[in-house]
Amino acid sequence: MPKLDETRPFLPVNIAIITVSDTRTQADDKSGNLLDKMVNEDGHHVAARAIVKDDLPDLIIALNKHINDPNIDVVITTGGTGVTGRDTTPEAIKEVMEKEIEGFGELFRWISFAKIGTSTMQSRAIGGVAKGTYLFALPGSPSACKDGWSEILRSQLDNRHRPCNLVELMPRLQEHLS
Repeated sequence: MPKLDETRPFLPVNIAIITVSDTRTQADDKSGNLLDKMVNEDGHHVAARAIVKDDLPDLIIALNKHINDPNIDVVITTGGTGVTGRDTTPEAIKEVMEKEIEGFGELFRWISFAKIGTSTMQSRAIGGVAKGTYLFALPGSPSACKDGWSEILRSQLDNRHRPCNLVELMPRLQEHLS
């Protein structure tokens, strides 16, 4: 079973949170606020926060802004992962990412299946890497954000998580550029 190696010092990562919505504001952004709270409680830093309209070009611009910021290690989006015409988050992430982390979406839907059954097939949660920055797209509900963070990202973004974690791979994410 996975465990934490308490002999290793915790290494906080810098995370940007993007809420993808045509209607939410900072005041009523329950999912973004929940992610912000959980990220901080677990010792990481919310280095940036934004609400971006569910518009493919706008979202690509927002993603690239954080991908190109050397102070951002991870971008987590919430919203825009469904199947309606306005849901463009997976397309935006696919446009900017260099490598997909297929297991993230698969694992998210597996966890979600236990809670919402076959409705999980409507989620297009996705993960990837772009220019050394991890990208993770979560659905827009607070429950989905809680599951994505608590069940997957919390442990994978903790360098003490064994047998392996995403943090220890960060120095090697741009090897192909050398």
